[in-house]
Amino acid sequence: MRDLNLFDTIAAISTPLGQGGIGIVRLSGKKALAIADEIFAPKDGGKPSKYKSYSVHYGWIVKSQKSKVKSQKLEIVDEVLLTVMRAPGSYTKEDIAEISCHGGIVVLREILDLVLAKGARPAQRGEFTKRAFLNGRIDLAKAEAVLDIINAKTGYALENSISQLRGDLSKEVRQLKDKLIEAIALLEANIDFSEEEIVPADAEKLNSDILLIKNKIDKLLDSAVHGKILREGLSAVILGRANTGKSSLLNALLKEERVIVSPVAGTTRDAIEEILDLQGIPLKIADTAGIIEPKDLIEKEALKRTRRYFDKADLVLLVFDSSARLTAEDRLLIKKAKAKTTIVVLNKSDLRQKIEEAEIKRHFDYLVKISSLKRKGLKELEEKIVQSVWEGKLEASDELIVSNARHVQALKKAKETLVRAQESLRSKLSIEFIAEDLRLCRESLSLIIGESAGEEVLDKIFSQFCVGK
Repeated sequence: MRDLNLFDTIAAISTPLGQGGIGIVRLSGKKALAIADEIFAPKDGGKPSKYKSYSVHYGWIVKSQKSKVKSQKLEIVDEVLLTVMRAPGSYTKEDIAEISCHGGIVVLREILDLVLAKGARPAQRGEFTKRAFLNGRIDLAKAEAVLDIINAKTGYALENSISQLRGDLSKEVRQLKDKLIEAIALLEANIDFSEEEIVPADAEKLNSDILLIKNKIDKLLDSAVHGKILREGLSAVILGRANTGKSSLLNALLKEERVIVSPVAGTTRDAIEEILDLQGIPLKIADTAGIIEPKDLIEKEALKRTRRYFDKADLVLLVFDSSARLTAEDRLLIKKAKAKTTIVVLNKSDLRQKIEEAEIKRHFDYLVKISSLKRKGLKELEEKIVQSVWEGKLEASDELIVSNARHVQALKKAKETLVRAQESLRSKLSIEFIAEDLRLCRESLSLIIGESAGEEVLDKIFSQFCVGK
């Protein structure tokens, strides 16, 4: 995007390609409405360049407004609705025309080709949102929230992304920056003192301000673990020997018959992965083959895949048949699962219990009794999963959560400079050293909202967007 002229009028298909009821071709720039004048034939007359902002008009997209013969009909491409949004009250703060047509790939391509032939150029990935940022409508954190909204896997993840788009994170960052500016001003007021020593009262206030800022950054960083889960999802694996009811458990959690269930041991020969929304947590859960000692090449490969899923799992659901005593295979799995965050699931609790429950409890903190067949105990299992993930640290739904890796990196750098400033203050080093660290902290925070982000950073961020956004 570096070499592109941001004053060009750009156009793109803003809806997924394929068959659908509606498709949208979006134009943004100084020539957007003039191009619309050339290709839009409204039923009610007039021209898009004369329409009021935030107005929608019915008509047709035509290849040309002029015909060689007066009696010749206009060559219609599609029946459409045209939406006009004038600068600066639009998504990009530029004139925007959006053509809502039928959602077929052929008609969308034809309209886009027509728009490009009239003087627009193809938009690059994320260029509409980049213009919104460069034109000052949104900051960089809000721009990234747009992508998070598009990619949100659960309602909770969406809620967190909306919070960021609303500006909650940006507001917090700006407040921290304002506090830093006060601290820097306090230092500069002391620079003229002899030997550059801070008077005791000012040193105490400065230390208090730095500690306050650091504590707030620590709180944001603490939320990043949960933010990563909301953004990327949590990897879980269902582990257990054959015929303990692992596939039945996956079907019960999914509330559908996704996996073949059979009383014959070894029905599941390959790992099956699904994604479900568990109280706002995107849970990527895999049902694995209950093979401990492979008997053939197929089972050997199945065991390899089970191990791969186990190695990358954030959470293990270790399933036992509670109607049977522990076997050597069960004890081997207990030893293996101890290295992970594990929830023990005692399945078949509707049958007479024979399993040595006390032995299992010695090794794990979480244990739930269920019956996949009777659909009992599943709610408690879900609660245990949530409890093990949040670890009691996330209680309020309005908690500010940092979910972006770039933001986390900037916050870590900001914290490093604050720690260094604290050490300099305790060691009574020159005021310039402390002031410089606080300025570096402010620059790190500025990166989050894009006040000091370079072109390379912007290109990397916006290249992750789809073309029409």
